[in-house]
Amino acid sequence: MRRLFGSVRARATLAATAVVAVALVAAGAVVLLSLRSNLAGQADTAADSAARDVAAQIAQGVPYRELDLDEDHPVQVVDRDGRVLAVSEDLEAVGGTGAPEVTPVPSPDAGRDDGDDPEIGEVGEVTWHGQGRATVDGASVAYRFAQVEVTDRSDRKVRVYAGASLQAQQDAVHTAATVMLVGLPVLLAVVAWVTWTVTRRALRPVEAIRREMAAITASEDLARRVPVPDTHDEVARLARTTNETLAALETSVERRRRFVADASHELRSPIASLRTQLEVAAAHPGLLDLDGAVEDTVRLQHLAADLLLLARLDAGERDAGARVELAALARERAAGRAGVTVRVDAVEVAGSRGQLQRVLDNLLDNAERHARSAIVVTVRRDGDRHAVVEVGDDGDGVPAGDRERIFERFVRLDEARARDDGGAGLGLAIARDVAARHGGTLTVRDAPTGGALFELRLPIA
Repeated sequence: MRRLFGSVRARATLAATAVVAVALVAAGAVVLLSLRSNLAGQADTAADSAARDVAAQIAQGVPYRELDLDEDHPVQVVDRDGRVLAVSEDLEAVGGTGAPEVTPVPSPDAGRDDGDDPEIGEVGEVTWHGQGRATVDGASVAYRFAQVEVTDRSDRKVRVYAGASLQAQQDAVHTAATVMLVGLPVLLAVVAWVTWTVTRRALRPVEAIRREMAAITASEDLARRVPVPDTHDEVARLARTTNETLAALETSVERRRRFVADASHELRSPIASLRTQLEVAAAHPGLLDLDGAVEDTVRLQHLAADLLLLARLDAGERDAGARVELAALARERAAGRAGVTVRVDAVEVAGSRGQLQRVLDNLLDNAERHARSAIVVTVRRDGDRHAVVEVGDDGDGVPAGDRERIFERFVRLDEARARDDGGAGLGLAIARDVAARHGGTLTVRDAPTGGALFELRLPIA
């Protein structure tokens, strides 16, 4: 049960059904109240007409005992003292008019007895509406009553009460309520079924994505992709984003595997060389190549340091956020290197001095391996937002097709020379990663001297 109602389909169905139910109940209540009000207004109009008709007869001098009273409307004529002067035929009981009596008392006629030309009485306005009950010919029914005051030809003021039955109103409201009570569950069932069906169809691509993701997780095959529905909705965008994530994850995993394989290969060479030298020295102490052992150890140390730095960068290590003067750093790292010319302007950036120092060292080492005779280091400002460090040489340069490839890990365009010089193909990869961590870029293009010009662009502190 918890699993069923924990699904999106179930929650959507329940929510839609609840919203429709609330809307239908509110609409039904409004309809019933409006119907009841309209029918009550019609009853008031009918009661007004009946009361005015009787009042007009009284004003014209028709005797109370001879009043023409509508059989469809219970009528009472009451004087100021509360005496009932006339009632409609078959009226057996009445409530709500203030005069419960239904038996008329003997009363003089509404006309005068002096023989003069009688005056016509005055009919007043409807002064009251109310609801009560009346029993007519044995049937007790709810009525809406209207009260009209009239002055008869004897200058006596009396009140006329006339009622209009509410039976039609009650029957109509009851019928409408019955229809709503019967139709509401049916309509809610239809809404629930439609919502359940539509939601199932809408979520079918999501279920396909989930199954494929489960299969990918079980098989560990990151080359697989989830199906993308032929729509332009959120589900299709989710599928495309999932595939992009899988592609990025596949690339990352493949890159990590290649990195581990290449690192193992690079570590094996100096370790094997060092072991061979030590084994030879153990067997023949006089043949120990101490300089070669030290060189292999230093190479191994540098490689381990590079791998450790790459691991920290991959783990998301942030820069220190300190202010670094690039001009002073460039002079410091270029000092003691042959053929290096430094042209610098004072400019500060925010970051890790150690990591930026590593970038300059790697760029200078790379330039020294490929330069013929001259290396130029330039530090300048580019507007108010960027600092630029350029390291150029007069070597053979970098072919246009390899200018992005050289920043990949363990990539060496001149394999033999790089290996002889102790390079493992990690220096430029480390430099670009550090630049990216500092919010900058590292690119390469042709230098004015014909070699390679590496440009490090960083935001100014």
